[in-house]
Amino acid sequence: MTKGSAPTVDREGGVGYLGLVGLVVSSCIGSGVFALTGQLANVASPAAALVAWVLCGLGFLFLALSLANLGARRPDADGAVAYAEEGFGKFAGFVSGWGYWLSAWLGNVGFATMVAQTLGSDYCLGAVLPGVFSSPETGNPALVGVIVVSLALWALTFLVLNGVEGAAGLNAVVMIVKVASILLFILFVAMAFNVVAFSGDFWGTAERNATIIASGAEGGLGGVSSQVTNCILIMMWVFIGIEGASVMSKRAKRRSEVGSATVVGLVVLLVLYIGASVLPYGVMPYEELVAAPKPATISVFEAIAPGWGGAFISWAIIVSVLGSWLSFTMLPAECSSMMADHGLLPASWDKRNAKNSPQLSLVIVGACTQAFVIVATYAADAYTFAISMCTVTIVVTWAFAAAYQVKYSAREKSYGQLVIGLLALVFQVVGVLFTGWGFLLLACLGYIPGMYFYAKARREDGSTVTRGEWMVFAVIATLGIASIPLTAVGIIPVF
Repeated sequence: MTKGSAPTVDREGGVGYLGLVGLVVSSCIGSGVFALTGQLANVASPAAALVAWVLCGLGFLFLALSLANLGARRPDADGAVAYAEEGFGKFAGFVSGWGYWLSAWLGNVGFATMVAQTLGSDYCLGAVLPGVFSSPETGNPALVGVIVVSLALWALTFLVLNGVEGAAGLNAVVMIVKVASILLFILFVAMAFNVVAFSGDFWGTAERNATIIASGAEGGLGGVSSQVTNCILIMMWVFIGIEGASVMSKRAKRRSEVGSATVVGLVVLLVLYIGASVLPYGVMPYEELVAAPKPATISVFEAIAPGWGGAFISWAIIVSVLGSWLSFTMLPAECSSMMADHGLLPASWDKRNAKNSPQLSLVIVGACTQAFVIVATYAADAYTFAISMCTVTIVVTWAFAAAYQVKYSAREKSYGQLVIGLLALVFQVVGVLFTGWGFLLLACLGYIPGMYFYAKARREDGSTVTRGEWMVFAVIATLGIASIPLTAVGIIPVF
């Protein structure tokens, strides 16, 4: 059994089945589902978006099945983040865990940006305080917006400091509220759906291309394969959190429920995402959909339900994002606490308070998020920057989990599971290399300070970093440093 792993018996007072499903659904449903409509409309036709959803759905189904299988076969392991160590050693465990830790709090920067954008919309507080919460030009948080989201950040941190299990229970309640809001949106959109508007230029080769070019973009939508590729990174972002139940497995009442909770959560997500992102193509004229302020869902619902739709969905977005933000406050702290327990980070990262919450880990996550909220306001598009960085860093964890599924299944001669793991691995690697390689290079910079903590943890364990590990780290650091001039000359578009 891995160092620090929990027994495979039921845990009194742990997170129940609904809480585990809630962690999956609520962790994934945050800002992304509400931004999808406008983001996809700017890069893809309805047909290409549907094709991309099929590909992403299959890719994440293979990942969810891999996590479910590993959860059932290896309930003694500490979830998705720990599979890299189980299969490939300490340093692989650090690379996977640190990538997950980076991803989780970088996602919080995206949530903060979305809250500021929504508060600044014409259907929320922006109606009486225009330009105060977010910039009308970029959508990035303005000074007051930064202050407001910073207060929200530390309030959520304080909540989790007062008990992880209690916060998870609250998250399940928030999940019900925001899923109900999204279902109401889908119902109204379905009632207003116009087949002619939806099917016109279904593959995006004529009118939609002209609309995109007229908006100032170069080259229009491009061919169908290009449209599908441009959808992938956007869609991958909204599945971040699919491993939420697995990461929290050590706190589950029954570890045997973690796998099925993950698959059930994925099915719920696919239904909601496809309905919320594709149906609006048949509601608003395409040129209006492309030009709608961020997030476009507000404009869509206001067009369907004038006078109250925009305000309703604005506050639904804020509740939804805060619920997801709560999850992403728990998950990075839980991850770093687990890494400290495994000797991948210094023991101080697992220091607990009287409520059994990893206090130092939570404070570090809060401080890092706070710093990047400020830095991201100078990006060309703070939201896109944050979600892109969040996505490419978590793919490291997902890829290691899929690779362990392949290795474990090969050892057990379970060839069906081996194929599932291999398909999951190929999807993750190909997806990020085709759509987010530049952000992946930038993410390598984040491993440079992490290596200091890993080396310190190895010394605490009476071990040392091996020569091979230093060589791998040198490659990662070199790639990260190379991203700096690429960003400066605009090859990696950030500022």
